[in-house]
Amino acid sequence: MDNKKLLTNRKMVVLIASICCILWGSAYPGVKSGYALFKIAQNDVFSELSFAGYRFAIAGIMVLIIPLIHGKNIFSLTKKNIGQVVMLGLTMTTFQYIFFYIGLANTTGIKGSIMNATSTFFSVILAHFLYADDKVDAKKAIGCLLGFIGVFIINFSSKLLNFNFNILGDGFIIMAAFIFSASSIYSKKLSETIDVILVTGYQLLIGGIFLIIIGTFNKGYITNFTLPSTMILLYLALLSAVAFSLWTLLLKYNKVSSISIFNFIIPISGAILSSIFLGERILDLKNAAALILVCIGIYIVNSNSK
Repeated sequence: MDNKKLLTNRKMVVLIASICCILWGSAYPGVKSGYALFKIAQNDVFSELSFAGYRFAIAGIMVLIIPLIHGKNIFSLTKKNIGQVVMLGLTMTTFQYIFFYIGLANTTGIKGSIMNATSTFFSVILAHFLYADDKVDAKKAIGCLLGFIGVFIINFSSKLLNFNFNILGDGFIIMAAFIFSASSIYSKKLSETIDVILVTGYQLLIGGIFLIIIGTFNKGYITNFTLPSTMILLYLALLSAVAFSLWTLLLKYNKVSSISIFNFIIPISGAILSSIFLGERILDLKNAAALILVCIGIYIVNSNSK
């Protein structure tokens, strides 16, 4: 079975997309553990940017090693291609995480998780205008709504009832979500003419390097490299390398809406994995209800796909 048949098979799409989102969800406890091991203070945004930069730069190197092992030339990009992957790296990695970390420093983790889930809505809406075969219909609207309700349930707190909107907090996280959605569609376009592995590897490496430069320039230094802290960093890099590579492949061969709906799994899996590995108390009933709603939403959206 060739790549296209494998990556458009419904069961494989569900499996691979779920794996990607569970891996991204595992970054929640992974990053928290990394901050503790590297002794990064809470709301030290520039150290967090440097930490993210190391993570993504290493992930990019991991991805680019694959074609090198197989004897492929990773320096075959044209000047136009180089400009395109630099743009992708700046948007998908650098700018997205700058907005995300600044936003998270100015709002609560609960609201941040909910606001970040708006990326699915942005992806579906952008796809509606960019692709003739990926229009918004009732099924997609209902599926997205159910998924968002699931994310809201697992993050529900009485504090959410006191609604207030902070531009530097909530606004920046929504901007990060929009950038991720737009750049994901851009990566889909690039994958039509550039090898997916090169697109993924270079965007992670370039975006990561810029994050390191920005963080370090503002005295966001990363120290305290020990065996445990290095292992956490390598794990976060590996999950990024695997998840971004597989996600870009899925986007290349499938409709944006049918793949982006799986993003609702990320905060659900992140909450569940945090409760397991960090001992955070989260009601099991709330987890189950959120997961069921997200799964129903995913099923509804993909039942409209071939």
